Amino acid sequence: MRILITNDDGIEAPGIEALEEVASTISDDVWVIAPDMDNSGASHSLSLSEPLRVRDLGNSHYGVKGTPTDCVIMGVRFILKDKRPDLVLSGINRGQNLADDITYSGTVAGAIQGTLLGIPSMAMSLVTGPAMVDQGTGEAIWQTPIHYGADLVRDLMQIGWPDGVVLNINYPDCHPDAVKGVRLTVQGQRHAEMFNILDRVDARGKAYYWIGVEPRRAKPPKGSDLWAVACKFISVTPLCLDYTHQPTLEALAKRLPGRRPIGARAL
Repeated sequence: MRILITNDDGIEAPGIEALEEVASTISDDVWVIAPDMDNSGASHSLSLSEPLRVRDLGNSHYGVKGTPTDCVIMGVRFILKDKRPDLVLSGINRGQNLADDITYSGTVAGAIQGTLLGIPSMAMSLVTGPAMVDQGTGEAIWQTPIHYGADLVRDLMQIGWPDGVVLNINYPDCHPDAVKGVRLTVQGQRHAEMFNILDRVDARGKAYYWIGVEPRRAKPPKGSDLWAVACKFISVTPLCLDYTHQPTLEALAKRLPGRRPIGARAL
């Protein structure tokens, strides 16, 4: 099995070393193609206005001056064009990618791009702070995904999942012996007003701004990804890349005579 690894924290991030350790217990054909700099929050962005620069770091490792999406495309379409990967693993992100995080996450985007290219793909993240809001101040317990990752990947690959679906995996913020198991979950939802703007002044008296996150404690619904990691379970959420909301499609079609969507599913 050929495995392509990418991430959004950068080629030198400890999480990618942890994921390589996981992948190496599954296959001896592992390739690491990741951004040469931190691309956290890059989402599914694609570099179109400037060329990609690639550094061959040896031992099947490549640093790309680009986004996680760029890295997967570069890997599949160019570096590994002689033999496509059988699996794309993106991560392990230092910090959770739960609930609304997936819309911003470069880690999830790397797995999404693999899925769009027809390759089974998984995103992996490690919670490093409170379950509802990752403040980035907690210890990253890499032993947890290293301990459980390979068996989980093998199990999921053996079971399989449909085309157009990416698996989003989050490990809880605890040591391996405290993990209670694996739970299949739905995507949770955060508080709508968790973001704020931090207003600052630099040494030259000029204003600058940071997007900040206001920690909010809440009780997420049972069965959600937020609930699972808070309860020390490994969360596995299948994400569908078809964004079409069928009930709304049908409802709008009823109000627009003669415009029933082709191929719409009946309610």
